[in-house]
Amino acid sequence: MQHLLTAGAQRALGLAELISRASEAEATDSRHLLAALAHEESRAAEILQAHQIAQAKILQEFELTLPGTEAESDLFATQIPLELSQALQRFPALRDVLNQALEQASQTSLPVEIGSEHLLWGILKTEGPHTPWLLSQGAISVDSVEATFQSQNQHVAEPIDVDFAFRTVPATISDQTNTFRTLDAAANRLREGLRVVEDFLRFTLDDAHLTRLLKSTRHQLTEALQFIGQESLIASRDTLHDVGTSISSTSEFDRPSLEHLVKANLKRVQEAARTLEEFGKLISVEAAAIFKQMRYALYTLEKSILTCVSSQHRLEDCQLYLLASENLCHHGSGPAIRESLAAGVRIVQIREKELSDRRLLEHGRRVREWTREAGAILIMNDRPDLAVAIDADGVHVGQDELPVREVRQIVGSRRFIGVSTHNIEQARQAVLDGADYLGVGPTFTTATKNFTEAEYAGLDFVKQVAAEITLPWFAIGGINADNLSAVLEAGATRVAVSSVICNHEHPGEMTRDLLEQFAR
Repeated sequence: MQHLLTAGAQRALGLAELISRASEAEATDSRHLLAALAHEESRAAEILQAHQIAQAKILQEFELTLPGTEAESDLFATQIPLELSQALQRFPALRDVLNQALEQASQTSLPVEIGSEHLLWGILKTEGPHTPWLLSQGAISVDSVEATFQSQNQHVAEPIDVDFAFRTVPATISDQTNTFRTLDAAANRLREGLRVVEDFLRFTLDDAHLTRLLKSTRHQLTEALQFIGQESLIASRDTLHDVGTSISSTSEFDRPSLEHLVKANLKRVQEAARTLEEFGKLISVEAAAIFKQMRYALYTLEKSILTCVSSQHRLEDCQLYLLASENLCHHGSGPAIRESLAAGVRIVQIREKELSDRRLLEHGRRVREWTREAGAILIMNDRPDLAVAIDADGVHVGQDELPVREVRQIVGSRRFIGVSTHNIEQARQAVLDGADYLGVGPTFTTATKNFTEAEYAGLDFVKQVAAEITLPWFAIGGINADNLSAVLEAGATRVAVSSVICNHEHPGEMTRDLLEQFAR
């Protein structure tokens, strides 16, 4: 007969192991388990609290150390087994405690999993390094804890008068086998779908950042399935008699584009994750929790992938991005914008820090007309409200402005949101936040912003982003005709400029000179 541990008991054993490691103990024993039981929100913790036994007292008495928050938050990584027999093998120093816990859990006529309260009972019932101190605490004892079990059993045994009858169908071995069959099929579907998406990221997008995130999701699947039991999944597999293998639809073979293919497989993995989460609850709450985390992570990954694909199409012709400021332009920003548009610029940002809102609104409406006539994209700097007011194509924000989520609430789904990034961590996060494109820099010293020497990201940052991220991005900061070639050699395919065009006596001529360098 298999004796299972509740989720609370498994978490307590996992934390006990982490405490023993943090305390540099040779083995996980009753002291570590006692401290873990006091930490968890569980029946055992309630009993200890009722007897004024706090975790801090236990840690101080036995000179124990709690693990760091990162280790403690990843208890699933400890892979505590579901079955008592496996726990006995893993924790030999707790063998007597676990056996006593089993004995207490077996006292009731109903099938009961071994819970945290049973582990506490086992600690009290067993002689060990914890015994003298617990005896000195006075109130807590085998009898006092046993009274809580008796109270629970009496409560469960009391009949409830109802005017209708329930028909209960006990779970059978066949039910469990079919559950494992379902989990096995869903796990295979998820694994296969993830591989298709990963191949798209590797060989079509060449995106190292998103590929790494997808591999992390595949590792989560492996981790979750360890709680289910790979042997049980394989043993329950029955592909020959799976009615689903003979059912198909024409849409299964309809893949008109790579984008359609990746969308279909993203939906496939999300649906499989949901099946795993729901059916996993029948076998392992730990596995179900991981599947739930995976499902949410896949939603974010889907958004990042599809945004990347969409932005690449929408910004395909945008190699040179003009940031226009009135105070930097030789003849004013109007002539600079119009000449650069005529020369081939396909994306313009209004970057005015000194105009009043009313004047900025009027100016924005004029630039909107010019860009629309040229078939170019118009971006408003920092101001999502004015981007909407002038019907701009998007807004660009920095690290100190509104986050992408809040900006999206203002500008809606169809407008671009660009984000300035100054290190690789910010760039990675902006991708996940839902940015449509990135500003990457500052590459060189610039006349538009004041940065200390230490704040310049430089060409090394350009190289990092080029190696990892395929969401469209523009190198920015001090780029001119003399250093553009170095930026392109570092991996940039798009750049944003300001002074080099605005300050030039003939903005259109300089625009053409810069665009020619992209064609070399």
